[in-house]
Amino acid sequence: MIFRGTATGSAGTLEPVDLPAPKPREDELLVRVAVCGVCRTDLDVVDGRLAPAALPVVPGHQVVGRVEALGAGVTGVALGERVGVAWIHSACGECRWCREGRENLCPRFVSTGCGHDGGYAELLTVPADFAHRIPDDLDDLSAAPLLCAGAIGWRALRAADVTDGEPLGLSGFGASAHLVLQLARHRLPRSPIYVFARQPEERRFALELGAAWAGTSDERAPHPCAAIIDTTPAWTPVVDALARLAPGGRLVINAIAKQRGDQDALLRLDYTTHLWMEREIRSVANVTRADVREMLAAAPAMGLRPTVEELPLEQANDALDALRRGDRVRGARVLRVSPRVWPASANAGR
Repeated sequence: MIFRGTATGSAGTLEPVDLPAPKPREDELLVRVAVCGVCRTDLDVVDGRLAPAALPVVPGHQVVGRVEALGAGVTGVALGERVGVAWIHSACGECRWCREGRENLCPRFVSTGCGHDGGYAELLTVPADFAHRIPDDLDDLSAAPLLCAGAIGWRALRAADVTDGEPLGLSGFGASAHLVLQLARHRLPRSPIYVFARQPEERRFALELGAAWAGTSDERAPHPCAAIIDTTPAWTPVVDALARLAPGGRLVINAIAKQRGDQDALLRLDYTTHLWMEREIRSVANVTRADVREMLAAAPAMGLRPTVEELPLEQANDALDALRRGDRVRGARVLRVSPRVWPASANAGR
């Protein structure tokens, strides 16, 4: 399913096509895709909020598949091994940020599904050093959302810097936030988690997963939050969240782009109400390989499993349309690309 481009300001669509099989370079793997998660960032690419490196492009960056072929210089990876491919397709490894372990800030950062063809296809290539082994006790459908929604949520939770017992807020309750809530309950067992979400179904789902309270963004939680992680596509919840922070609190914005429909909400920003008392705003940019691997390792240990709605690849446009409309799903949407979804019990040699 490729994106060829669209007129400025109009909704884009994907087109089903047959493409030649990509050939792996010396340091790359060729991966046969089993499943690929659907992310709001895919919609940002298709609707023009993110500019692909080149067009056409194949979106998708929450990829689980099997190694189909090896580049001539690749060692330590077996044919048939199950791997994941995340938003970070590659980084230079040489710049200041890469040397400091912050490869997510690399000026030559290449993103899967935007800077390089992604997982809305049967085959893709990835540098072997940027592929991730999938634990045997994670099935394909559960693993896919962990590669972005989970990994970026892991990074956002770390950036929130909440001490156990302090209230944590989540603004928006989609694919990432439903994983962050479960992570936070394990890492911060004494912290009440407050969820600010527009849809009643989202609020009910949050309470089912263990939130202490759920309301809309303009409602007040039982206590001011030490930090709030925002995963919404809009500006109104950002402004509302700043007013819900305790003194010294942090708003962590977990998004690559914001929609422009409600930017007038920023006119409500008042220094005393929203920023005074040393409240902070932080952004989370991309992910590192360490974020992805830590998330994949932590999920089985915590018993964390994403809630998933499965769709065939041919319904990729339907999945993106649902994101545009704000239709909600309990958890994450994942596209099945291969007719077989490998079970968790499948080992690397099978």
